[in-house]
Amino acid sequence: MRWVESGDVRLAVFEEGDPANPTVLLLHGYPDTHRVWDEVAALLRDRYHVVRYDVRGAGESTAPPDRRDYGFDHLVADLGAVIDAVIGAVIDAVIDAGGAPRVHLVGHDWGSLQGWEALGRAGLRERIASFTSLGGPGLRQTAHFLRHGKRRDVAAQRIKSWYIGAFQVPVVPELAWASVMPGIISRTLRREGISPRPGHPAPTLAEDGRNGLWMYRRNMGAGGDPGVGDVPVQIIEATRDAFVTPALLASIGQWVPRLRHRKVAAGHWAHRSRPEAVARMIAEFADGAHAVRGSRRAFDGRLVVVTGAGSGIGLATARAFAAHGAEVVCADIDADAAVRAADAIAEDLGGTGHAAQVDVSNIDQMEDFSRNIIAQYGVPDIVVNNAGIVVAGAFLDHTVDDWRRTIDVNLWGVIHGCRLFGAAMVERGEGGRIVNVASLAAFAPSRLLPAYSTSKAAVKMLSDCLRAELAGRGIGVSAVCPGFVSTPIAGNATYVGADLREEAVRGLARRGYPAERVAAHILRAVHRNQAVVPVNLEGKIGYALSRISPGTMRTLARWSATIRNPGIGR
Repeated sequence: MRWVESGDVRLAVFEEGDPANPTVLLLHGYPDTHRVWDEVAALLRDRYHVVRYDVRGAGESTAPPDRRDYGFDHLVADLGAVIDAVIGAVIDAVIDAGGAPRVHLVGHDWGSLQGWEALGRAGLRERIASFTSLGGPGLRQTAHFLRHGKRRDVAAQRIKSWYIGAFQVPVVPELAWASVMPGIISRTLRREGISPRPGHPAPTLAEDGRNGLWMYRRNMGAGGDPGVGDVPVQIIEATRDAFVTPALLASIGQWVPRLRHRKVAAGHWAHRSRPEAVARMIAEFADGAHAVRGSRRAFDGRLVVVTGAGSGIGLATARAFAAHGAEVVCADIDADAAVRAADAIAEDLGGTGHAAQVDVSNIDQMEDFSRNIIAQYGVPDIVVNNAGIVVAGAFLDHTVDDWRRTIDVNLWGVIHGCRLFGAAMVERGEGGRIVNVASLAAFAPSRLLPAYSTSKAAVKMLSDCLRAELAGRGIGVSAVCPGFVSTPIAGNATYVGADLREEAVRGLARRGYPAERVAAHILRAVHRNQAVVPVNLEGKIGYALSRISPGTMRTLARWSATIRNPGIGR
């Protein structure tokens, strides 16, 4: 530990790692101390010069003689003093082109608020190489959101911020910190799955809580220009944060020219409950902040895996994600089709596509496929399990092999994709989305598609089960159920009994519903985290009838004596 003088306070500063490495400065929130970062610091110190300090009035740092000296002018001056002290003699390897040493700043809660304020101040923001914000929006940006945001979003944030008004009340908050608040903090941590340990909560918690009240009393209502200059910013959104709404965090992007927005499936103290994920995000951003661009496309920086991407809905979906900025893995059992899809993404859209050949029904191939994708490109943010086949004809004309092949591809292929990539998403801890393409046939029985309909019904139920299981991990699971879509699937189907291929192909062609419209529904399902998405008119009517009047659906199935509209949704 070293002491850094800043005005009339002495700041306790703690350093780990080689000072010749890039400096990461971790700034704690209220009512914590630098010890809240212990786990993250331990994961970063081998690669970085890790710096932490107790803010004024917290932990081992002294409190100002005048309790009103908690305004941003004082807090930001403290930050500048620490930066000057710890990197004033940094070697050339970590000196920027202008000759001023800089730090990668990371803030949580009030530490994040101080970071946002520093970005708004010329002279200090030039000392910051990048800024990672966890659980703390800037007050300038928040003020703009509260004035101009949608009424419903603003109301939701005000409800979550109820405590701010309570902290303005004289005397009562101080009494609470002397009595019930330490216990409330410990119970809140346990609800997030965090066990108290030496150093957090700190032995000085009650005193730190009382002192820190003045940060609220001196700074709430602070306004000014919300702009932050050209510093690269990473927002880590804790998906179960009890104090900050996603709408508020999303609104901040308009003020940040170079932004990366990531999510971690955790509560407010994500750096305690998911330190590996938070440390990895900090390191990845510090290493690549210089490359962050200012694009605002919906899926910029996302890795998407699409199976059955060689044609039809899979191809349209891969192209749609690429058009919105995603890096897309185009997987198909037909290697040439996968290559054509990936090449077209680069040539037609200027995007990034990768081709992969895989038989989704083969567990060995799927395990190799998932390992290779994760090793080469990372854990996917979005997986679309789309690959499927059709065997059409009466039940008594289906052989055991027809059933086995249909179940292997349509159901086991989805199970493999969900299991392998879902496990990787859970381990990574950043959430994600899984989309399973089912069909109108999932809830519309048919005399002519028994194996197909059975497999798709199972896919929908699997999606519902998995959605319930993974929701707490920040992973959304959607079942997309198209009606009749004009794709090549009818021509590629296997027909048992009567050969009605030509009639089926003509029927889907006449329907005139392109795969691109299904792809748009898939992107919307990912964005909104929708559970079940019936697509087009017959899909929506069929879904509604299956819920309102299942008997009607069974009656319609008895009438389906031809395959003119076979219920093939993909």
